[in-house]
Amino acid sequence: MHHTATTPPSGPTDAPSATPAPPIPETQKSILVILLASQVLSGVGLAAGVTVAALLAQDMLHSTTLAGLPSALLTAGSALAAVTIGRISQTRGRRPGLAAGYLAGALGGAGVVAAAALDNSALLFISLFLYGAGTAANLQARYAGADLAAPRHRARALSTVLVATTLGGVVGPNLTAPAGHLATALALPPLSGLFLISSAAFALAALTLLIWLRPDPLLLARTLLPEPEGPERTGTGPAPDVPQPVTHRRPSLPLGVLVMILSQLVMVAIMTMTPVHMHDHGHSTAASGLVIALHVGAMYLPSPLTGALTDRYGPTVMAAASGLTLLAAGILAAAAPAESVLLLTLALILLGIGWNFGLVSGTTLITDAVPLATRAKTQGMVDVAIAIAGATGGMTSGIVVAAASYPLLALTGAAFALALLPAVIVTAQKSPPRTPSSERR
Repeated sequence: MHHTATTPPSGPTDAPSATPAPPIPETQKSILVILLASQVLSGVGLAAGVTVAALLAQDMLHSTTLAGLPSALLTAGSALAAVTIGRISQTRGRRPGLAAGYLAGALGGAGVVAAAALDNSALLFISLFLYGAGTAANLQARYAGADLAAPRHRARALSTVLVATTLGGVVGPNLTAPAGHLATALALPPLSGLFLISSAAFALAALTLLIWLRPDPLLLARTLLPEPEGPERTGTGPAPDVPQPVTHRRPSLPLGVLVMILSQLVMVAIMTMTPVHMHDHGHSTAASGLVIALHVGAMYLPSPLTGALTDRYGPTVMAAASGLTLLAAGILAAAAPAESVLLLTLALILLGIGWNFGLVSGTTLITDAVPLATRAKTQGMVDVAIAIAGATGGMTSGIVVAAASYPLLALTGAAFALALLPAVIVTAQKSPPRTPSSERR
């Protein structure tokens, strides 16, 4: 066991050297560029789990009841990976933590292809569990984007990292048909083709970070911002453009966790069964792939606007907006006729936007509330809770649809979203007001 230190271990790549270091804003920009590149690649990696995992399991198991099992395995795998990535990042830095997650995801993707070729359900389940590590790394990259960001720009920094996932996340599902042709040419089952491409994308994301994410943002932030022993900072403090530890609004930490758990639960449950629902009513794989592509785009594309709104109006307001948007998505998904691709698409777009509001606001609340010395470890544990929520949503979604219906599943998700609003109100009443200095610039 390693005890966390507030300063990083010295090393040739991450420790400050005798030569002058670039200004923090320039370093932050270069780090964001590398994170953006890795997020585009890993966004493609996310596509297979979202788009074809449930259909692949349905084909191999010949059962709709267990169609939600792949989503549960993916998110359960991401839970284990989240705490592991968090601990590696805490002691070694963001670069090795995130790269390890992507490499595990790449290995899992290759295992899924092998399982489909061998028609081996046990190998499929093990590989999907491992594949979830890529999802965990993709999500935790948002924290790396915020490590060196000033508090007043924190939401925008993490949302910049999130939006990069949009390109890969939207392109990925639409590769379903060409990837199927590639798999057929290689004498593999067509549905395994997207996992083949995704596995390569995760591996490239890992290499991008290992080679170019230097200096490590978390390790550099610790050297710039040693935290005081007492509860209050003394002295003149760092320059205005350097991120500063935030000691207020800590009562909002539980709300940050809650909003991300509920938004993940609702989103995964409805999203997982939408392709199956469409397939059961005669829609093509291409149609469901398009719906999921637009949904994934809505999950990430609004991120810059969400980040700006969060910085401007506060994460509590955006947490409330998340609950209301997810409520509307669940009601629309339940009311949409099964033959209406347009209404199902609109419902899934709202579902993605509501999730985005929840993720950005919740991440901002948590990053503001947690001290730098324990930040990565705590963030990893929070993502474990999010992954468990996703696993619960994915596993129960198939059971609910098989026992009742897709509209009932969607209405249940809407009810969970509605439950978020009282928590937002209570937290807003307990939290200290935002100080003028935190609002400026």
